Amino acid sequence: MSELLANHTTFRIGGPARDFVTATTEAEIIAAVSAADERGEPLLILSGGSNMLIADTGFAGVVVRIASKGIDADMSPCAGAIVSVQAGEVWDEFVAFALAKGWVGVEALSGIPGLVGAAPVQNIGAYGQDVAGSIAQVRTYDREARSVRTFSVTECAFGYRDSMFKRAVMPGQVSGRYVVLAVQFQFRRGTLGMPIRYAELATALGVAVGAQVDAAKVRETVLELRTAKGMTTSRDDHDSWSAGSFFTNPVIPPEAAAMLPVDAPRFPQPDGAIKTSAAWLIDHAGFAKGFGLPGSPATLSSRHVLALTNRGDATAADVLALARTIRDGVRDTYGITLVPEPLLVGLSL
Repeated sequence: MSELLANHTTFRIGGPARDFVTATTEAEIIAAVSAADERGEPLLILSGGSNMLIADTGFAGVVVRIASKGIDADMSPCAGAIVSVQAGEVWDEFVAFALAKGWVGVEALSGIPGLVGAAPVQNIGAYGQDVAGSIAQVRTYDREARSVRTFSVTECAFGYRDSMFKRAVMPGQVSGRYVVLAVQFQFRRGTLGMPIRYAELATALGVAVGAQVDAAKVRETVLELRTAKGMTTSRDDHDSWSAGSFFTNPVIPPEAAAMLPVDAPRFPQPDGAIKTSAAWLIDHAGFAKGFGLPGSPATLSSRHVLALTNRGDATAADVLALARTIRDGVRDTYGITLVPEPLLVGLSL
């Protein structure tokens, strides 16, 4: 069945899928993926559509939309809460559910769009918290071995907006080798959230970095911060018609960081590299909030410079043209090439 993919992405951009399957159980996911692979067809796993930009021509293959549901919890006095969540659960709804149950560890990840199954692939993070910090294991379907395989948190090899799942490609395919079926979390139980690690969030909460605050208050404050930046999805807010942060924060060698202006942000990493701010680079390279190419309906958000947005009738080509302009401008100014965070389907930057 054909389906317009613009109806399934937060960018509201994307042409038709040749075949579109909604899989509501683990068995249906495996069956749909296996059938496409056996026929040698292109496959796209659609998990919320919040981190992808799809070509205007659509996808000439099979799109499998993940829609499996279910949350199972096992309480332990020693281990806290061990919670298994199906891939099709909405991420922010799960965060709210976790806090209502007194499970702590993902409160700063409130408001991130998408589904639970996509969270470990991208190792989603915000305000000093990464989902990897709460994951115990990830259950997947291995398209190459054609079997179900579960990975421990160590085996997932999580990094900054990265994981083994993101790196494990299938030759000639858009979607990778592993399809996430379920994620198992290990949570501390209580009311106080994890220590606040991000200065902006600490300031908004009125506490020092490192302090612990009621987890519900952390969620409330994070949602306020994200909404103020247009980073919570809303049909009426074109600043939210995006894929969130379009470029990742560059992680560069110390010698490259030394070449940046003295006021450029620098965050030392455990391996000796330096992470700097993509937003700072974009802004200081001359691209202000709301920047757009003449006559284009794709612009930077009016609230911050990390999101490329669809002002109503933008195409994928419009967004790519804007992304190239910004990438090239930052590279020409600072010698750093920004890397896109969203999956580009049928497109190349």
